Amino acid sequence: MNGQPALAINPPAFLSDPALAPVLAALPEARIAGGAVRDTLAGCPVADIDLATPRPPDQVVAALAQAGIRAVPTGIAHGTVTAVSGGRGYEITTLRRDVRTDGRHAEVAFTADWRADAARRDFTMNALSMTRDGAVFDYFGGIADLRAGIVRFVGDPATRIAEDCLRVLRFFRFHARYAGGPPDPAAAAAIRAGVPGLARLSAERVWSELARILAVPDPREAVALMAELGVLAAAIPEGADPARLARIVAAGAPADPLLRLAALLTGDPAAFAARLRLSTAERDRLLALHHAPLASPDANDDALRRLLADTGPAVLRDRTWLDGGTGPEWAALRARLATMPRPVFPLEGRDVLALGLPPGPLVGALLRATRDWWLQGGCRADPAACRAELARLAASRASPE
Repeated sequence: MNGQPALAINPPAFLSDPALAPVLAALPEARIAGGAVRDTLAGCPVADIDLATPRPPDQVVAALAQAGIRAVPTGIAHGTVTAVSGGRGYEITTLRRDVRTDGRHAEVAFTADWRADAARRDFTMNALSMTRDGAVFDYFGGIADLRAGIVRFVGDPATRIAEDCLRVLRFFRFHARYAGGPPDPAAAAAIRAGVPGLARLSAERVWSELARILAVPDPREAVALMAELGVLAAAIPEGADPARLARIVAAGAPADPLLRLAALLTGDPAAFAARLRLSTAERDRLLALHHAPLASPDANDDALRRLLADTGPAVLRDRTWLDGGTGPEWAALRARLATMPRPVFPLEGRDVLALGLPPGPLVGALLRATRDWWLQGGCRADPAACRAELARLAASRASPE
């Protein structure tokens, strides 16, 4: 059931982390599983550290409690307990095998068989596990696939996609991060056939995977492959232009998922945000990137201040990437925008009321007119000058025609 390790490496530094060490001491049979093993072998930074164990969840909780480690039953029905140690959380999942699946969720049974647990994983490079002394177990050729840059499903690709259609999108995230060449032909064929299953996924999961694909250092090849296999049109029916995304990546734009989405998306950003249930902050930023004006590299300070009065500097900087802003003149413009303070119109409604005018539509009209005057002057007028102009405008509105 355990097999023999396929590789022995020097234990990575994270295994001696003071927060993780007591968890491993409480569960000496546990192995590091999934992403941390894959990233260690690929030479990538390790973020989340997940563990697997043959112990049932109640025994995991008891062992952690005996070691004085708090256990949170984050997914105990599916065998997952989170150990909180040193201010960090470590997911510990009991080995499982699938009893039945419905295309998104699985009914599982606990097992002590490491190979059976690995067999239910999506990709060979994601089915690796590692002991605390650096012994790496590989039941399906994941090490070779990782070294070759091939994302390969464990077992039959069509069967794995039928079990969980989210694996279609996960494939492209792995491909974007680890692949070094053309996709596995069997995987590509199964993905093309499995596109209709994407309609069964929750909006939140689709956006989560899209964002993670767009966050990799270079998503160009993966997104182009998504378009070729019909996945991009299914995930973004509003319309997408991989070539525009490719241009901003090639230009050196930040690896910002929302910025890259704004470049990729050709359809209605509000419709996209509503359909995939983006957060309010994400929606607002996407709309701002879509609608914000473009600052010109030869704009003077007054023109930039006028833009900054209505649009934040970060959005204006991002817009320069979306409109193909490459070259030293665009870099200089971004530097100027980063250092210019955002001007704030200094008057409010009470300044109008202080002139003795009654509340009503005229208050807003006078404020807007005074602000227009302030904008035309490059947002340089101070509060006293703005109040003087407000008084002049109010007097001219009050005088007979």
